[in-house]
Amino acid sequence: MDEQLLFKKAYGCLAGVACGDAMGMPTSMMSPQSIHKAFPGGIDAFQLPPAGHPIHGGFVAGQVTDDTMQTLVVADAILGDGKVIPRNLALRLLEWAESLNGFESLLLGPSSLRALRAIKEGKDITRTGAFGDTNGACMRISPIGIIHPGEIRETVDDVALACLPTHNTDIAIAGASAVACAIAAGINNAGTVDDVILAARAGADLGMLRGNPWFGASIVRRLELALQFVATHSLEEDVLGYLYECIGAGVAVTETVPVCLALVKFAAGDPVRTIMLAANLGGDADTIASIAGGIAGAYAGIDAFPPEYLRRIEEVNHLDLESYAYRLTQFVVNHKS
Repeated sequence: MDEQLLFKKAYGCLAGVACGDAMGMPTSMMSPQSIHKAFPGGIDAFQLPPAGHPIHGGFVAGQVTDDTMQTLVVADAILGDGKVIPRNLALRLLEWAESLNGFESLLLGPSSLRALRAIKEGKDITRTGAFGDTNGACMRISPIGIIHPGEIRETVDDVALACLPTHNTDIAIAGASAVACAIAAGINNAGTVDDVILAARAGADLGMLRGNPWFGASIVRRLELALQFVATHSLEEDVLGYLYECIGAGVAVTETVPVCLALVKFAAGDPVRTIMLAANLGGDADTIASIAGGIAGAYAGIDAFPPEYLRRIEEVNHLDLESYAYRLTQFVVNHKS
């Protein structure tokens, strides 16, 4: 694969993660009715969160949340170790959480919070993620998709390793594999959005064979329902209403992943439209917009993003996503040659 194209795809993925995260930050954990009241006309740019926001109070417009920060922790772990080493990744996540007082705030999701607390207490990481069934793993998994362009089995292998400490259940691994494989397809210059979704389904099926058996709805079946609705409805209001009310926009991985893929399909792979749709959805909007933005960004590449979006993200958060994209590109070039 052409190195410059690979870089643009990787940069697009990371930009989608961060821009989606920041765009969805103000509406995170809000109902559609609350969003309409707080933001008449909806979210169409980076905004301040409403006064008294329970998680993001005090954030500024364009500020990212733990979704982007944990994604970069995974990238740092891969770049530092040359591969996915579950214990090392767990320790990096723990160090990050402690640096931001994550155990005394609402920063961490329920599965990550429980698992990282157990890891801090010295528990065996092969056990700490045994009940993780929320969307924390799939929200930070994009670097694994980036380093495996077009690869399904290899992607799922690394996803399972990355999920081990905090989300070692079949449904969480399936969800994270679906996201990572969708990104891997986009990075590999997938021809259509349908190709991306087919890769996601293949990843979900393989992921369900990994980890601790756990209860939960089928990600693939829910995705089918979501895609059927999207295929027969053209109004944003109808699509967002159905996804929120019938598929779900909470923190369960079995809700998040089908909704993200359906939004990418409805937006025809346009990352900016995907992100705006997710930001106006309600529920776990920052995570949904971040994941869906990462998938669409990998598919469309960095040129699909307005330069002012990238400037705002970098000025507010000082992330240097371009550098991360370059280093992940070199990782692929060096390890796949």
